[in-house]
Parts: sequence; C-alpha cells; structure tokens
Amino acid sequence: MEFKISPSSISLMEECPRCFWLDKHYVWKRPSGIFPSLPSGMDGILKKHFNKFRDRNLLPPELCNNNECDNMELFGRNEDEKELLKTWQNNLKGIKWEDKKGNILSGAIDNLLVKNNRLIVLDYKTRGYKLKENTQDYYKNQLDIYNLLLLKNGFMTEEYSFLLFYVPSEVTETGEVVFDTTLKKITVNIKNAEMLFEKALKILQDECPDKKCSWCENIIL
Repeated sequence: MEFKISPSSISLMEECPRCFWLDKHYVWKRPSGIFPSLPSGMDGILKKHFNKFRDRNLLPPELCNNNECDNMELFGRNEDEKELLKTWQNNLKGIKWEDKKGNILSGAIDNLLVKNNRLIVLDYKTRGYKLKENTQDYYKNQLDIYNLLLLKNGFMTEEYSFLLFYVPSEVTETGEVVFDTTLKKITVNIKNAEMLFEKALKILQDECPDKKCSWCENIIL
C-alpha cells in the first residue's frame, strides 16, 4: 500500500501516531473542527499582494525594509516560473516527490525568494496575538519538508527559510485594519525532514499503534 504524506499529516503523527495510522489507512479520520475563513482569505490576498511587487521586480515593504532580504528577489522571473509557483501554491496540487515504492511526500508553498540562484521558502502566518519567544519552532518541520521537496525536484536551496507573521495591531479612523509584521529566519534541517518521512512510513507499514489519545480512545479495530 502506498501512502501520501504532507506537513499536516506529519503534525498529526507527532501529536498521535494512532490517529495518524487510522487516518492514512482510511479507518477513521479525526474531526477537523471549524476552520476560520479569515486566515484563508488573508492567504489569497497576500499572494496577490506579493505578485504585484514581483511583477515589478520589487520586494514588498515587509521584506525590502529588512536587511535579511538584501540581494533577494521573488521567484517568478519568467512565465514558466510563475506557472510552476501557481502549481506549488495550489493546495490540491502542490509540490510533490514520489519514492521508489510509490509513497508521495507533498506540500503547498506560500512563496519563494531567490538569492544567487538558490531558492528560499517564504511562509506567511496570520495570528490574532503577539508572537511568543518560541512560536516559530512549531513550523520547523513544515519548512524542512518544503526544502526537501524542492531539493528532490532538482532545485538548490539556501540553508534557511523565512516565516512572515502578520498580527493585527489597530483599526484606523476610516476602518482599515493595520497589521504588524515580523520576519523570522529559520535554519533548515533536511535530515529532519527525511527522518520524519521515514518515521511516518515505518508507522504506517506496521500494526496500528496501541497508545491512544482522547480523540481515538473509543475507536476499536
């Protein structure tokens, strides 16, 4: 049996291997709850926002005012790159890699920067409150997997990625919501991504884990 693995399923695996196994074997799926529409709407707006600057060979102010982004440009310098990025950003398609046994690792990327012909993953995050000291650590696995996928597809990457956080700070007198932005530079660990993929396959190819969580404790095989 072949399996499809993504950053979200890796997160589920890290939280509860049994829920992960049940999901990927089509036995039972953990209820996802109601997903707020605002982050999804922000994601679409931000992609359009970045595209406007990219098409003028510029960086948006969130990036150009940051020294970390010196000598960088947004990916999509020609029509082929633009179409490729559209595919990679599509949640139903994304960027994929298939191993020799037919297992697939995939993910949808928000955006990419380019420096010295190397790609740098740029991921947007919209939050309702200020960042904690270790907020960015929650997203490390996701960024590692994106970089592994780029390498497996023949693209060279830098040894770091960026998280760009948008946090609402105030509403103006005319009703516009103002967001504070924070850019976090995250070191990439490709070996971690490879280990996570191997761990996921090992769990899925074995018997269902015994240890239960509050979500799957009443599921009987």
